[in-house]
Amino acid sequence: TGVVVTVEVASITMKLLFIAFHLLLVHGCVITHSVTTGSSNLLNFASFLRWGQGIGWNPFCIRFECCTSTWIPGNTTRLREQLQRRVHGQHLVIDTAVRAIHSHVTNPNPSKALTLSFHGWTGCGKNFVSKIIVESLYELGMSSKYVHLFIATLHFQHASRLNEYRETLVNRVRSAVNNCERSLFIFDEVHEMLPGLLDSLKPFTDYHNNVDGLDFRKSIFLFLSNTGGSEITEVVYNNYLEGRRRESTSLNEVEVVLAKDVFNTEGGLQHASLISRFLIDAFIPFLPMERSHVKDCIRDYMRSKGLSKLDESLVDEVANNLQYFPEGTQLYSISGCKRVSHKTELVLTKTKLIGITNQRESNNEL
Repeated sequence: TGVVVTVEVASITMKLLFIAFHLLLVHGCVITHSVTTGSSNLLNFASFLRWGQGIGWNPFCIRFECCTSTWIPGNTTRLREQLQRRVHGQHLVIDTAVRAIHSHVTNPNPSKALTLSFHGWTGCGKNFVSKIIVESLYELGMSSKYVHLFIATLHFQHASRLNEYRETLVNRVRSAVNNCERSLFIFDEVHEMLPGLLDSLKPFTDYHNNVDGLDFRKSIFLFLSNTGGSEITEVVYNNYLEGRRRESTSLNEVEVVLAKDVFNTEGGLQHASLISRFLIDAFIPFLPMERSHVKDCIRDYMRSKGLSKLDESLVDEVANNLQYFPEGTQLYSISGCKRVSHKTELVLTKTKLIGITNQRESNNEL
């Protein structure tokens, strides 16, 4: 006998199909009943596969990643929630990135690939935010085969091989989009990249319906660079000296200065046609991290280690072990939150050792 599975075909879900598929493997057949039409069908394995394909379902995609909305949900609600909860002191990043990505992934026919350029000092969260973006858009996060990471100092080291790198990059991007139009590309350490390399991406980021038969408009390109960190800090610090709140800093007042500096500074985007042709949709500044933001990072790390009750004296101790600038105000962390995990572990280990020593002394007294 078969197993009856009642389905509303118009609203069928992957979970329901997985159950039906599992029951089919166990019992040999499955009866589908549509509550919309009232019709029933007795399906064996082969007919079940044909039935699934008829409604646009591939059984392979139950267990294995496919270029579908199930595996690429594009959850921008989760993206905003995660950024607001886990990213500190970066109001421009949260607002700009969420709006840009939401507009792109919810548009069934975008005019071009989404191209975002992240800029700021080390430790301000560029890689961290990129990871959150990927985890929100792709079910498998950074492990997704549709997410592609390129690191300048690893993949593009030698200036003498520039032409080879350009050809390789073009082929990798074309192959990726051929497999899935919702591919995402991250280029890390763009400030270390060879000038001219990223211009090979111009056809894929421009306003073309297709390039040699491929549609790149649903893909996303993220560039991560330290370039512009000084200019961003100067704008924010001048606002601070004028008595303005950090959150009053607007994207416009930073982006103009930032784009000019990036275009003229040696690195992957120097004199790039991606900039001169206005193909980068937003230059997103990561502001320097203040002591209060660093302390938020320390608290987050302590919670991740299972410490539910935080000792603020330990938070202060970790924060005091980091270096700050400029001289006088000591307002911003030189390393952002990058060294927080290491410094926190040192303080927690020292505290644990002191506790063990005190316990031994107490036992000896007894």
